[in-house]
Amino acid sequence: MRSAEEAVLYLKKLHSIVRYLGISDANMQEGSFRCDVNVSIRPHGATNLNTRCEIKNMNSFKFIEKAIHYEVNRHIEAWEDGIHDTEIVQETRLFNPEKGETRSMRGKEDAADYRYFPDPDLLPVIITDEMMDKYSEIPELPDEKKERFVKDFGIKEYDASVITANLETANFFDEMMSEGITGKNATTWLTVELPSRFAEGVSIENSPVGAKKLATMIKAIEDGTISGKAAKEVLDYLMEKPEAEVDAVIDELGLKQVSDDGAILEIIDGILSANQDKVEQYKAGKEKLIGFFVGQTMKASKGAANPAKVNELLKQRLS
Repeated sequence: MRSAEEAVLYLKKLHSIVRYLGISDANMQEGSFRCDVNVSIRPHGATNLNTRCEIKNMNSFKFIEKAIHYEVNRHIEAWEDGIHDTEIVQETRLFNPEKGETRSMRGKEDAADYRYFPDPDLLPVIITDEMMDKYSEIPELPDEKKERFVKDFGIKEYDASVITANLETANFFDEMMSEGITGKNATTWLTVELPSRFAEGVSIENSPVGAKKLATMIKAIEDGTISGKAAKEVLDYLMEKPEAEVDAVIDELGLKQVSDDGAILEIIDGILSANQDKVEQYKAGKEKLIGFFVGQTMKASKGAANPAKVNELLKQRLS
């Protein structure tokens, strides 16, 4: 027999497709979309379905799923108890969401009650296994993308929902992640920084800065070549001149961070020498002064020093 779980699997796929078309459970409950559920069972190896029951006016995917579970199990239990022919009759049923069960609404004697009649102009349609295999291959749906983004890239569910709300944005994100950057940075630059620079008529579909170039810039942040603040300048430049290469822009704007210990220590030693009173206060327990020393070092380096390296070397010098 086909199980309730199999039926619900198909339902979930349908739910994703319908949601992708902009129809939500709220729309259904408002009357924008309703459907009927027809349930019957067939033992493995049998060629005909047994008596069918129809559940009317379902207005929520959640309730549809519960109704399928209840009705399939009701049919199977009757079959296993040997009372299927008397217990399961052709009828219309209603679903009670409070009790999570269906109840009989009205009976239907035979197919004529459903207005069934053969159409002589309709030719028989033969569906082969090959056709089923080919056309059952549904592309990855939004819910599946969302689940994959959360699982594989460690981003938040809300962020994954924002990204998968639009197919082009989801594909853009996938292409960025193929460059080996972190999901957190990719999400920030894709959903906040890049769109904030779009002029009227510009969107992710025709963005001047493509996925690979944006990912290359993010790589430069992650490997310490530039700071996040400097990256905003790089992105501004690329929005105006999208043909430019990231490395060339960094060099042209002089934004490359200094990570050389010797060069940074030289600046730090000068700052500490000029502020011996604050050095003594820091060593006496006023540790918040570390922010002052970092700020002075960054100012002296004109923002070129790597902040993480500055913090590390300052703590070494002050210990």
